[in-house]
Amino acid sequence: MKNLNLLFIAMSLLFSACGQEAVETETNEPEVVLGPINLNSFLNERTDLSDKVDSVFNTMSSESKVAQLIMPAAGRLGHSEERIKYLIDHNYIGGILLLNGTKQQFTDWVIEYNERSEKLGQIPFLYSADAEPSLVNRKIIGSKAVKKANQMTSEEEVLDATKSISNDLNDIGINYNFSPVVDQAKNKTVGYRGFGTEPTNIVPYSDVFIQQTQKQNIIATAKHFPGHGLVSGDTHKSLQIINGELKEVKYYPPLIETGVLSIMVGHLAVTGNEKYNTNGLPATTSKIIIQDLLRDSLNFKGLVVTDAMGMGGVVKIPNADVKAVAAGCDIILMPKDAEKAHQAILEKYKSDEAFTETVNESVKRIIRMKICLGLI
Repeated sequence: MKNLNLLFIAMSLLFSACGQEAVETETNEPEVVLGPINLNSFLNERTDLSDKVDSVFNTMSSESKVAQLIMPAAGRLGHSEERIKYLIDHNYIGGILLLNGTKQQFTDWVIEYNERSEKLGQIPFLYSADAEPSLVNRKIIGSKAVKKANQMTSEEEVLDATKSISNDLNDIGINYNFSPVVDQAKNKTVGYRGFGTEPTNIVPYSDVFIQQTQKQNIIATAKHFPGHGLVSGDTHKSLQIINGELKEVKYYPPLIETGVLSIMVGHLAVTGNEKYNTNGLPATTSKIIIQDLLRDSLNFKGLVVTDAMGMGGVVKIPNADVKAVAAGCDIILMPKDAEKAHQAILEKYKSDEAFTETVNESVKRIIRMKICLGLI
């Protein structure tokens, strides 16, 4: 009986120790439980959301982190289906721009690419489009017809068009719209694409577009920072110069204040401006514009995306993809070679401590946005 009692005590102590060990293990690795979220949550101070971002970030390899920054295009003016699949399979990208195709084709691609990515255990993609009112019916064949932006004369018209565009994007699975254009209308390249024919309409009309887009769970994007409307030429063809005062920056603070979640930076150099001179570089690669002006001065906390990196305004800049990331851009749109861009950014990520921190901050913003979209 004495031996049985000793055995019982020993077993009790053993089970007790095992139970304690299990409790300690669970305590050391708590599950991150999120309260209700939506896109508006991105800008809120929320410990649970920040903890969730960290928990996802800490599971990612360096390769996966860098991939989040890269967004090539698929479609008539983008990569082939085979190339996009290759980039997915090698974990080189974190999003895809759907550029010039049909609504049905884009819908099929989103389904196919999501399935492919999910099987590989990747972070879900952002899918973007240039679904501006003036371009959407040409960029997405089969989308519902809407008035061009420069033909709209009331906030009600803007609201109706935005609902229609966003419905089409929701049908496809596009969660990121590179619109609205907030440039003034003098420039022939961008003028007809925004509400700047009457400059006093730029902020109120753009805000209606932004609020409704984000209400329908799509990121809206104000562009082209710091202002494309008063330059004479086309950044698709060459670098354009803003000489002196940044007259169009004034349209951004009200939109930042009301919660726009993304801003696209144009390939625009600034000269004749003592505080924000870019020294001959496009704004997309200028820390002075992105960090000093957009982040620090205007207090923008959302995603900063480059204009397409194959455009004439930036394509001749050596190592432009790395320079854009170093300047503070979160997403590199349409790099000439997504694989090479990934390799170049990754190499610097592993060798430059300051650059590593910059990339990590961008990745965490992207992960936070994907959580708020409901993708993670």
